[in-house]
Amino acid sequence: MFEAIRIDKSDSGQAVSFAQLSESDLPEGDVVVRVEWTTLNYKDALALTGKAPVVRRFPMVPGIDFAGVVERSGNPSLRPGDKVILTGWGVGETHWGGYSSKARVDGNWLVPLPEGMSLRQAMSIGTAGLTAMLCVMALERSGLKPEDGDVLVTGAAGGVGSVATALLAKNGYSVSAVSGRTEEADYLRMLGASSVIDRAEYAKQARPLSKEKWAGAIDVVGSSVLANVLSEMKYGGVVAACGLAGGMDLPTSVAPFILRGVTLVGVDSVMCERERRYIAWQRLARELDMEKLEQVVTEIEFDRLIETAPRMLDGQVRGRVVVKVN
Repeated sequence: MFEAIRIDKSDSGQAVSFAQLSESDLPEGDVVVRVEWTTLNYKDALALTGKAPVVRRFPMVPGIDFAGVVERSGNPSLRPGDKVILTGWGVGETHWGGYSSKARVDGNWLVPLPEGMSLRQAMSIGTAGLTAMLCVMALERSGLKPEDGDVLVTGAAGGVGSVATALLAKNGYSVSAVSGRTEEADYLRMLGASSVIDRAEYAKQARPLSKEKWAGAIDVVGSSVLANVLSEMKYGGVVAACGLAGGMDLPTSVAPFILRGVTLVGVDSVMCERERRYIAWQRLARELDMEKLEQVVTEIEFDRLIETAPRMLDGQVRGRVVVKVN
């Protein structure tokens, strides 16, 4: 028997509890992983609180990512003892996830732990860090270079934003960080931000076009914030959008696209192909300053996951949250 968090649903609503499970309870898959570390992401917080319909199958063990050690494998590319990372693929939404001491998954969903990276560091990066790197790669594919001008990062004090700020600064970009928590200015400058902007400036109704400021941007907020970012892009600028913390709407016009040639690139880390994930993880191992990363990490015990979720949704949690499972 082993411990897990389980979400059940009845006519009266969603119930979240700690449960004792056996391996026979685990869903189908060709690889069993002993989960060592997991994380608390924004999506996990939504699942645990029921504030959004993240979970689409019940009962569900939440947790959209984990890192651990292969115990049994029917996959020819994986052997017992291999250290692996899992992010996305609907885990924690339609397939049981990382809030459990063991997980059984499709081996093709797993990425080998990069050389020189620990399992804890992998989850310090987690889905948020992978998404941040995929955003940086999207900007690069669109031709953005450091000499093109300043890059804006919204939601910069959160998980994706923190890693994105650090990665861009490490790669030579001048980064301006947008955050609703101006008290985090020193933290954001430590990550490499050259300036910090109050999110209130981007929460107002957007004009079709505003003064040109940014060569590139990474947005995790959506809604009015993204609309304002688009209106301030330089001619030929590119925005990588990966989140909807502010809402799913986008109250803008076609003006940035047809008058300034702005490119809006959507970034998804859930169903991203395995080869691109592998490249992203290898780059994270090389390019992310692990000492800086440690300063954005909060470690909590497994039994505090449920109580921490509402605090994350209220914007009271900075950076990344890692959870020791076994």
